[in-house]
Amino acid sequence: MPEDTRKGQLLQLFTDITSKTQIVEPMKKIHGTLRDRDAVEREIALVMREILDQGFFKTKLKPLQLAKLVSAYYAGKNDTEIARDLGDEKLSKTVARARVRLKLFRELDFKMPFDRATMEALLNSGRNMKDISDDLGVSPSTLREYRHVIEQEADHTIDYFLERIKDVMEDRDLTEQMTRSATNDGLGEAIDITEAEMIDIT
Repeated sequence: MPEDTRKGQLLQLFTDITSKTQIVEPMKKIHGTLRDRDAVEREIALVMREILDQGFFKTKLKPLQLAKLVSAYYAGKNDTEIARDLGDEKLSKTVARARVRLKLFRELDFKMPFDRATMEALLNSGRNMKDISDDLGVSPSTLREYRHVIEQEADHTIDYFLERIKDVMEDRDLTEQMTRSATNDGLGEAIDITEAEMIDIT
């Protein structure tokens, strides 16, 4: 089959799927575009670079690692699994702290073996962490982790950046939904077109 004919047929399939009549700009600029996971993570990494460069928080993780953390979190992976994906299971605590800083909370983050209000009152009392942890029956390191969760929950410093990241993730969700729909309709071949091929179509 001639290449131009094949591209024309694939464009028609894509048009049917997306209800768009034409492609008016490069695909990577269209909200809901067909981008792979790596492309999404690279876009998130750019936002992470801004957050780190402006000094909003410090971590040993690189921007792309933070982007992979976000992607893996939304994929349902726990901190150990995410650390393993980043190449070192020993990074699980680093992953957990970065995740909380990015407000990617888990239910377990708030499952404290004591009354939260009591802990907050003690933390605001001016007493040292060792005495407070003794009163609550946990180690100082555990108390610091709970304090970190509460502080980040109340901190709105990077909310603007987090909204941008959420938009990227929602964009990927739309892409995946469209891909599943196309596959279910027997039109998976159209989604197999590379982004470069789609941009080439005139």
